Amino acid sequence: MDGGVVTFIIAILIVAVLVFVAILLTGKRGYHFNVEQYQAKFLEIENGLKQENPASFMTTIINCDKLLDKAMVEMGIPGKTMGDRLKKAGGRFSNLNAVWRAHKLRNVIAHESDIEISYKQAMNAVSVYKQALKDLGAV
Repeated sequence: MDGGVVTFIIAILIVAVLVFVAILLTGKRGYHFNVEQYQAKFLEIENGLKQENPASFMTTIINCDKLLDKAMVEMGIPGKTMGDRLKKAGGRFSNLNAVWRAHKLRNVIAHESDIEISYKQAMNAVSVYKQALKDLGAV
């Protein structure tokens, strides 16, 4: 074989390996959700938040958290828990700290019996979850 042909074949192989590595590193960023389904579910959750019903504050936050976790699982973000998935998906959120605060609030609700959440806290958490779902392309 001619030296130029061998060099050309090696160059093609190097480019192919680089493309393969780039695909592996970017993961499933191009994932397409059933946006209508996620929007309908989020609207249903959001409409369950009633200022006159403090129990709805906690239920709404938990359901928003579940929906975000479902979206991350559907995208294929690895991890055994939502916290693990948040660590892996951090760069996909416009405000990762806010998402962590909302998730920690959900954990407090789930694990403490005497917690009281204000309507303002619930509304803020819902807003954070909505933005996180938008960041992922789910809503």
